[in-house]
Amino acid sequence: MATVAAEKTYIYKGKNKDGAVKGEIKGNNPALIKAQLRQQGIIAKSVRPKPKSIFGDKPIKPADIALFSRQMATMMKAGVPLVQSFLIVEEGAEKESMKKLIMTLHDEVAAGNSFGSALRKHPVHFDDLYCSLVEAGENSGALDTLLDRVATYKEKTEQLKAKIKKAMTYPAAVVTVAIIVTGILLVKVVPVFAETFSSFGADLPSFTLFVLQISEFAQKWWLIIMLALIGMGYGFKTARLRSQKFSDAVDKAMLKIPAVGPILNNAVVARYARTLATTFAAGVPLVEALESVAGAAGNAVYKKAVLEVRDGVTTGLTMVTSLKATGIFPTMLIQLTSIGEESGTLDEMMGKAADHYEEAVDNAVDNLTSLLEPLIMSVLGVLVGGLLVAMYLPIFQLGNVVG
Repeated sequence: MATVAAEKTYIYKGKNKDGAVKGEIKGNNPALIKAQLRQQGIIAKSVRPKPKSIFGDKPIKPADIALFSRQMATMMKAGVPLVQSFLIVEEGAEKESMKKLIMTLHDEVAAGNSFGSALRKHPVHFDDLYCSLVEAGENSGALDTLLDRVATYKEKTEQLKAKIKKAMTYPAAVVTVAIIVTGILLVKVVPVFAETFSSFGADLPSFTLFVLQISEFAQKWWLIIMLALIGMGYGFKTARLRSQKFSDAVDKAMLKIPAVGPILNNAVVARYARTLATTFAAGVPLVEALESVAGAAGNAVYKKAVLEVRDGVTTGLTMVTSLKATGIFPTMLIQLTSIGEESGTLDEMMGKAADHYEEAVDNAVDNLTSLLEPLIMSVLGVLVGGLLVAMYLPIFQLGNVVG
């Protein structure tokens, strides 16, 4: 099986009984590929390695890991052996970087290592929670079931991220376009009007003078303003990465943003419930499950609260009591937790809670988008329309000036 990992993709050109043919094929070297093609009735004229993209390998994204998880779960449920599953999934992968990752995992498992230990060698793509769930599946002999749960968890998580991204990207994109359009008008269009106004020989309206002053400022300092904005963005990103205190303060502030804050709160609660449902159903002890939940929270405020819940459970308190003590978890989640604890169906109740809050996020994002569209159009209308009115006011008054 080790020779599989050494295979490369080659491009060939040749002839068969129907005429000229070309295509791609995997193999170890051109000589073996020519022999393989001859068996298929193709006389190869040239066989060369497939050139790499000038942009390099595309990076592996969480969505790629979610797809890989689902494909592996499907293979395992169909009864395909684990090592064979890697080969099938690798063949269907589109990104070369993903193919390499899958084959690396294949080689590790084929060499006798466990799937979980192979995953732990790639912490960038597979976090502790993912690895722990796979290891739990291997130890219990139910790897297919656990892979299915992992796949569902990753898919739900990515769907939730996409909804949050949708809520943040649309207004940000429109505001960016508004700033660019306004900047172009101030730097390129307004000066043309200013030259025309200089020959009027009369006082200009106050609004027009105000816009002309802004235009002069923008023409003089536009490069510095642009660099300052880029520097602020870079500085903000760097500060979040290097300062835990600053990052925590940003997380706390984001939860209080009007309209967006409630969406972020519901998203974190949904992630909490989904992660707890997945880990607890996999047989992970509650205290360890809460540690995994804290790591997957995605917000410092809730991470701290989950760790407080874990500490409370460790000292013998019920989860309901510990959740109430934090003061930030919603009543419905607490009630479902209470039902789950009393009936022994905590994983099922947390699954229902996750479904509820994910749906709440989806509805809130749609409502926010519907509300923002007319608001953003109004802002654009005021900005662009205001500039146009300021430029045309003197022209409207031109008759009075001439008179």
